[in-house]
Amino acid sequence: MKNYLSRKLLGLIFLVSPLFAMAQGEISGTVTDQNNELLPGVNIIIKGTTNGTTTDFDGNYSITAESFPATLIFSSIGFNTKEMVVNAAGKVNMTLQEGLALDEVVLTGNRSKPRTILDSPVPIDNIGVAELTSSGKPTVDRMLTFKVPSFNAQTQAISDATAHYDPADLRGLGPSRTLVLVNGKRKNQSAQVYLNRTPGKGEVGVDLKSIPTAAIERVEVLRDGASAQYGSDAIAGVINMVLKKNAKYTTVSARTGITSEGDGFNFAADMNTAFNFGDGGFINLTLGYYNQQLTNRAGSPGIADLPDDARPNEIQWATENPELGMKVGQPDLEKGDLFINLGHPLGENAELYSFHGYSTRKGRSFAYYRAPYWRRDVADSEFLTRSEDFVGYQPSFEAEIDDHINALGVKFDITDTFNADASVTYGSNSVDYTVNNSLNRDYLADKGTSPRSFSPGGYTLSNVVMNLDFANVFSEQLSSSFGIEYKKEYYEAREGNPLSYYKGGSDSFAGIKPDEAGKWNRDNLAFYAGLDYDITEDLLLGLAGRYEDFSDFGDNFSWKVFGRYKIGDKGAIRGSYSTGFRAPTLHQRYLTNSQYIIADGSPEPVLQGTLANDNQAVKDLGVPSLFAETSRNISAGFTYKINPKFSASIDFYQIYVDDRVLFSSQQGYKQDAGDVDTDNDGDVEGDELLQDVNPVEQILIDNNVVALQYFINAGDTKTTGVDFVLNYRGINMGEGKLNVSLAANVNETTIDAIETPQVLADNGYNIFTREEKGLIINSRPKSKFILGIDYDTDKFNIGLNNTLFGKVTVTAPETGGIDQELSSMLVTDLNLSYKVTDKLSFTGTINNMFDVYPDKTLATTNTAEAGGRFQYSSEVQQGGQFGANFSLGMNYRF
Repeated sequence: MKNYLSRKLLGLIFLVSPLFAMAQGEISGTVTDQNNELLPGVNIIIKGTTNGTTTDFDGNYSITAESFPATLIFSSIGFNTKEMVVNAAGKVNMTLQEGLALDEVVLTGNRSKPRTILDSPVPIDNIGVAELTSSGKPTVDRMLTFKVPSFNAQTQAISDATAHYDPADLRGLGPSRTLVLVNGKRKNQSAQVYLNRTPGKGEVGVDLKSIPTAAIERVEVLRDGASAQYGSDAIAGVINMVLKKNAKYTTVSARTGITSEGDGFNFAADMNTAFNFGDGGFINLTLGYYNQQLTNRAGSPGIADLPDDARPNEIQWATENPELGMKVGQPDLEKGDLFINLGHPLGENAELYSFHGYSTRKGRSFAYYRAPYWRRDVADSEFLTRSEDFVGYQPSFEAEIDDHINALGVKFDITDTFNADASVTYGSNSVDYTVNNSLNRDYLADKGTSPRSFSPGGYTLSNVVMNLDFANVFSEQLSSSFGIEYKKEYYEAREGNPLSYYKGGSDSFAGIKPDEAGKWNRDNLAFYAGLDYDITEDLLLGLAGRYEDFSDFGDNFSWKVFGRYKIGDKGAIRGSYSTGFRAPTLHQRYLTNSQYIIADGSPEPVLQGTLANDNQAVKDLGVPSLFAETSRNISAGFTYKINPKFSASIDFYQIYVDDRVLFSSQQGYKQDAGDVDTDNDGDVEGDELLQDVNPVEQILIDNNVVALQYFINAGDTKTTGVDFVLNYRGINMGEGKLNVSLAANVNETTIDAIETPQVLADNGYNIFTREEKGLIINSRPKSKFILGIDYDTDKFNIGLNNTLFGKVTVTAPETGGIDQELSSMLVTDLNLSYKVTDKLSFTGTINNMFDVYPDKTLATTNTAEAGGRFQYSSEVQQGGQFGANFSLGMNYRF
């Protein structure tokens, strides 16, 4: 009986297999545009499957269909998506017409199958590299600021290490709550915590400066909570940097610029090329170099800053140097980049892929100038000069930053509709500091001498992420995704040179002490799944869920439901509700350091300490161990293509974040401390005069600092806003075409609750003062409008971009002062490009052509800037504080 069944089964296989062989076949061809130009990088997908490919350098493609008839979908940025029914294997050529963003296929926001922006149930911006670079900005974070209304990043002025990173975020929710991907793989965060009084204080973001624009094909910005799909950090949304694959030409670009003040000279050069290797493989290579010089927009308080007992040399110095030696602006910077993106077929149904990025840069920012009347102990030691000749000194804060990302994976088809993606990604960011033109005042007092240069140590954050992802298209109506992710994170604080942390340490940035140095790690395991159901051609419903278990604080489950209803073939209504989370970073849990800053009640920099969340002294204050923030995200929107050239969308959102991780306000002495730190040298002298010290004061004494800060889950916030996008493209006008776009974001964040531990409350401490609250609710623009006008012909292109940054507020401290609302700031950018030949073009750009600056900070705010050293507040951000910038660029392809 068994032999009989075996023979029958074998016969059936031989009978059916020729049918499969006849049904299966290869489709190949060439894709061109309406001008018959070959199009590399076009996406081709067999409809109803996950089977896809892209065109090579010469616009050629090849794809295998498991059965016929098969429907091919052709899509590319800037072109209308087209479908073609193919009845048999053979040659199929395609011509694509320039089109609208609503027809573009995007990968972010849906893990089961690609969708067009019109089909997507969530709002996604799809920005090509040409649109990014037309802004004339030097780095991708600055480009996105002037292209995406809900995205903000500005160069920091005199913010120590923060000046070398520039915190960036979506929807004003802070750098920690925006997830960044590269080719869909998680990008590692930076090693630096933003500790100074800037937007994003106390948080950690991704080092966007480490990704060269020349390596990017496009940027997909998902403006919706996505923790249920991608995990931690995606509360505000997701930014996916899609790297270039095939390229028809080798492209070499160079650009140089300078501000209207004659400073800030910058030069950038990059090269991108691609070539085939093996049988059907590609390698895309990018090399980049960038150099910028500092700008200085310091105020000029002059002798108004002098104390009543000013010495003659101090009066003379302030008279001759009204800027008091300050350098307030962008830092010196030199950067190099190397990016490689490659892929190669493995048989007919699999592909090996890999990408590698390395960025290294050195930067120099400046601490507060140590005015001679701030450092009379140094003057009287006569170590630098005679006391009567002493003019102070300005420490420089220098950083060397290395960033890596490396990924290796295999995509393979299990069946025609079921595929898998197995990958491993390694990322690392490290920073090493050098303090120059400084000294250790305690060592000078004890030994009569001091080094002038210090190595205070540094930090490294790295992670290894392993993914196994599956996508299954059951039918044109039903598709699913599921997978598993394992991540291991490592954080290291490296000890500085002993003289950098001797007693008070090097002036400006005290070195990392042995008990502050260390290595820490954690791991987490995640499982996710999602289901999309196209109930009808118009109605889509879906859900997603993700479970994660962290070794250091526990687990979390996030979920999301979403839907979209098409209005004909031109529009759609969309909406979602999701929960999300953000895991506290290893930095926030373990960072301990000492730093000279402007502390409350002090006119000059004094030594402040940050204690780790797991420090026993912090625990004794009732501060709990950090745990995950959680969120609820509600969004609803509408998008419509009024005609082939005119489209519009509007999306509303409300995001609640509970148990937000905050960096506390400075906690100092509550009583008269006698002569504690009276000479501001970082030493606690006379602490015996303190009577009945409270727990916080005892910690200050034990750690030899005048103020204390720590991380704590303590805040509940609500962010409400709306995004609006209007595009009118391809308007025929004379010999060229006119494109007009208007995009806007309006938002507001409120703090609903701050929970203070009982020990601190009983001793009268406010763990989050009004000025700290201001950094969350008032430091980013509450609105931003971007009006872009672009006119393009065969020979030249004219682009005019107007960005209106809304009002922000400089928040006066709890100790007194008057809040100052800064008026809206309109920044106008003009970009002119001329094609000398098909291969050579030149570009001239005027950024902020009307030389607009933010309002100057008033002394009545009683903030650190009001001492006159800062004309413009570093605590709030709009369109920058560097004025107009003029640049020229050249692009050559061959």
